[in-house]
Amino acid sequence: MKRIAEALDVARSRLAERMGKTPEKRPPRYSKELDSVLLPLLREITDERATLGYRRATVFLNRRLAQMELPPVNHKRVYRIMRLHGLLLTRHTGRQPERAHDGKVITLRRNLRWSADGFEIACTNAETVRVVFAIDCCDREAMGFVATTGGISGSMVRDLMLECVEKRFGTGRTPHRVEWLTDNGSCFTAKETVEFASWLGLISRFTPVRSPQSNGMAEAFVKTFKRDYVYAHDRPDARTVLAQLAAWFEDYNEEAPHKGLRMRSPREFIRLIENAACPV
Repeated sequence: MKRIAEALDVARSRLAERMGKTPEKRPPRYSKELDSVLLPLLREITDERATLGYRRATVFLNRRLAQMELPPVNHKRVYRIMRLHGLLLTRHTGRQPERAHDGKVITLRRNLRWSADGFEIACTNAETVRVVFAIDCCDREAMGFVATTGGISGSMVRDLMLECVEKRFGTGRTPHRVEWLTDNGSCFTAKETVEFASWLGLISRFTPVRSPQSNGMAEAFVKTFKRDYVYAHDRPDARTVLAQLAAWFEDYNEEAPHKGLRMRSPREFIRLIENAACPV
């Protein structure tokens, strides 16, 4: 039968059906007993966080399973369950423009380089909220932010610098030099801002013109923050957005898994290296 089917270039099951023979039944779809427990949890997680892919959904699922005293599952199993029930995100088919950049923004230790940038949030009523933030280039924690409905000024950036220094070191100055990496916005390059940064112990560093990839860590944070928080919530007016910003930043620091941190959130990574007393 097999050779005849190959010679005629037809399916063997079709030949068996025409000869009156019942074709072999395919084995049932693979499933496990625990899938009935995992599926409702995954639906609840994806309903709360609609922008999660299967890898990040695995992190949140395993946190729930740990609370239930159940064993963790790997991302392949989560992918299978989400694929069978239509919970996967639409695959991205766009292409990123090629940009030559040989430098590395990431650092292997904390408090060596901080990256700062700004972005805008458009509200339904045509108001705009402008935010400036700073993150550590090792643990990715968003150390602080300032927001306004007007323009970003140099004084706001200087307030952000001081907030980050006090949060990380508990004093008004850094115990060692820390790079402060930004683009060439006037609020960052102002003479008063550069001098204030030097007084705090920060070294001002600026990216080349038209080279956003040189501050890629901050650019990636903006993309993640808008996708997971800004676009996933209602933004009727500036007052509503300003009231939610602190909670969004806190959720990012405590809950959002990061591939560069082995799928841990920034605060989880910080607690891990502090408990291990490891410099990296």
